[in-house]
Amino acid sequence: MLIIIHSETNKSTIAQNLGRPEYSYYFVLKEFRPVLERLGQVLEVSNPDELVDRLYADCQSRGEACVFLSFSPPHRTPMHYACPTLPVFAWEFSTIPTESWHGEPRHDWRRVLGACGAAITHSSYTVNAVRDAMGAQYPICAIPAPVWDRFATLGRQLERKPQADQVTLRLRGLLIDSRMLDLGAYGPQALVDGFPPVPTASPDCELLLDGVVYSAVFNPYDGRKNWQDMISAFCTTFRDTEDATLVLKLTHHDIDVALNDMLHHLYKNQSYRCRIVLIHGYLADADYERLVEATSYVVNSSFGEGQCLPLMEFMSCGKPAVAPCNTAMADYIDHDNSFIVDSTDELTAWPHDPRAAYRTLRYITNWDSLCSAYQASYDVAKNDTARYAQMSASAVASLEHFCSQARAEQRLEGFLAQVLQRHAGTSA
Repeated sequence: MLIIIHSETNKSTIAQNLGRPEYSYYFVLKEFRPVLERLGQVLEVSNPDELVDRLYADCQSRGEACVFLSFSPPHRTPMHYACPTLPVFAWEFSTIPTESWHGEPRHDWRRVLGACGAAITHSSYTVNAVRDAMGAQYPICAIPAPVWDRFATLGRQLERKPQADQVTLRLRGLLIDSRMLDLGAYGPQALVDGFPPVPTASPDCELLLDGVVYSAVFNPYDGRKNWQDMISAFCTTFRDTEDATLVLKLTHHDIDVALNDMLHHLYKNQSYRCRIVLIHGYLADADYERLVEATSYVVNSSFGEGQCLPLMEFMSCGKPAVAPCNTAMADYIDHDNSFIVDSTDELTAWPHDPRAAYRTLRYITNWDSLCSAYQASYDVAKNDTARYAQMSASAVASLEHFCSQARAEQRLEGFLAQVLQRHAGTSA
């Protein structure tokens, strides 16, 4: 079987696309590829319009099965190929788009999903949202990016301590430490006069971490991530706690505007004895591993997730979470592996709808609950090593069930066989 794969962002464009819409699909494609290679020959294409149907015709001429996996949301998935085409997409809202705008019929996802005849997504939450619109029998399978094996292997090599003990890591880029920066320059007057120049990046930064360390990895321009609550609840909960540190690893190619906003937010939440560290730059694999090792808890305070790769990666390493249990996270977050943050739903718009019409739901973090989760997790890290060890082991086991390569291979093999069989029947 030939499996053709495509993502609009690829190896040559990821640097300039980092943080832009749909950039994370490239990382999902990379995680799927080793599993797909067990099922057939995999060919990544950068120009599907030129190649997909040509490759499909070649396969047909020699009686070989062929399928095209478009790692993209449905409205960016082609639906005119002769080759069986499946969108592989993430989604974190209660409804899928069922209206068109700007004269583009693909904005109504029912058009694309109907034309493709099947789809792959990453959570049972999204499966339910699709079937609400497409019918209970619509062929769609929840297969998250299979990150567990790689990170569980790393986790076995690391000490799963509830507290960091003088862990040092180095990076090339920007390192901002709340204990080393005069935040006064980011106060109210800066909103009038303009913010000072962004601190300069360095080719050689060193970060020393100890105590109870909370880590989050996200794009600060992504409105779903709700970093404002993450920071303000942390500063409030640990206002008098010197050994609590929040590390924010920021992913975007151009950080200046977001960084000014975040530093202004740090100013507003003064005063506090806890520590906030912002990282924007390149961490070599060894130093990323040291960040994971130093981390006590991985944090998420978002309004919803299509799967959340960083959360899955840290938990696969045995790091318990502070996170909500909604959208895709409900498939792997529970009270055994996480301190759960309460949330309530509210009306919102589909993120790519320029009309900003309220057609769906997102989940608003309960700020008091986030504070309580921070405090409870800190108490466990400081005083209950046995419970921390149990939560760590549960995180590893839960994520193995959710996103291991073995589970992904099993589900992909069965689902692709059904899709190809159905396509052969309709084209006969």
